[in-house]
Amino acid sequence: MTPDFNTLALFRMALAAVLGGAIGYERELHGRAAGLRTHVLVCVGSALIMLTAEHLFNVYAGRANVDPGRFAAHVVSGIGFLGAGTILQFRTSVRGLTTAAGLWAAAGIGLAAGSGFYAGALGATVLVLSSLYLLTQLEWKYVRKSRYKVLTIHADNQLDVLSAVRSALSRYGVTVQDFEIRKQEGQMVLELAIYLSSHHQDDELTRAILAVPGVLRMVWGAEG
Repeated sequence: MTPDFNTLALFRMALAAVLGGAIGYERELHGRAAGLRTHVLVCVGSALIMLTAEHLFNVYAGRANVDPGRFAAHVVSGIGFLGAGTILQFRTSVRGLTTAAGLWAAAGIGLAAGSGFYAGALGATVLVLSSLYLLTQLEWKYVRKSRYKVLTIHADNQLDVLSAVRSALSRYGVTVQDFEIRKQEGQMVLELAIYLSSHHQDDELTRAILAVPGVLRMVWGAEG
């Protein structure tokens, strides 16, 4: 490996870190488990694997058959295991698909940066970020998939808590799609799958539900 290649390798990995970090930062802002650090690691690791493949190709040129494309293929298939770990299912809803797809895209961006395909790496990053920022707004306005939320409420054992919570939600136009009641450490735990009527209702709904007599605490999302 020549000094020029060493410098180029460091530049490519740094570029992969910046591009992967840009996507990871967007996921971090939305509170996703795979955020900034995960995307940076995936992107830099992919770049390193591609650079290693290029290095081995140059070292063994004329002496052994080394195909850099095989390295890339293993990264693309292997990243699926990491992406699958970010996907969660709650009844009929599936969450984490966007983050899993982002990790897969970050791996591809890392491979592109590691191989020196800068236009592809930069272009893909712009498109991925545009999709994450812009399409989220379009989905909310037109498709409305992101209006489905899961709400977990801890309350005392009063039987009228559920009806009071549903009344509080209905005042904001929120529809309860499904619910589950269970006992936990002497408390009643309500898990509700709800459909919001408008964007950014979380704070208002939190205050309204915590004001219901018998409600001890609440969290957004499913527990356990």
